Amino acid sequence: MTELLGKLYHNGFYATAAILFLTGFYIVLADNHLIKKVIGINVMESAVFLIFVATGYVEGGRAPILTAPPGPGGYINPVPSALILTGIVVSVSVTAFSLALVSRIYQHYGTVDVDELARRRGPEP
Repeated sequence: MTELLGKLYHNGFYATAAILFLTGFYIVLADNHLIKKVIGINVMESAVFLIFVATGYVEGGRAPILTAPPGPGGYINPVPSALILTGIVVSVSVTAFSLALVSRIYQHYGTVDVDELARRRGPEP
């Protein structure tokens, strides 16, 4: 049991990312409210960002600034962090667009409930 807790402690980033991803996935699947679905997708994106940043982390490492000698673990890889900055910008843009679509759906139909929207659409031909 202590070995399992030790592994979980050293891989806490990955365990946290898995919990975040599963929480967001549950929100997307279980809730019929469109805004909550957008929030669930954002939680899932945050979990993916955490995984990518955790892959570049080195225990005891330092930032790759050439004026400072490397730490006992070497240098931390900056590439995942730089890629995640781009991902965050894209994520914010997609979230803004999704919320704008939800707003237009609410203006047109008067609801953001998925089941109600499906009922108003009618049966498939």
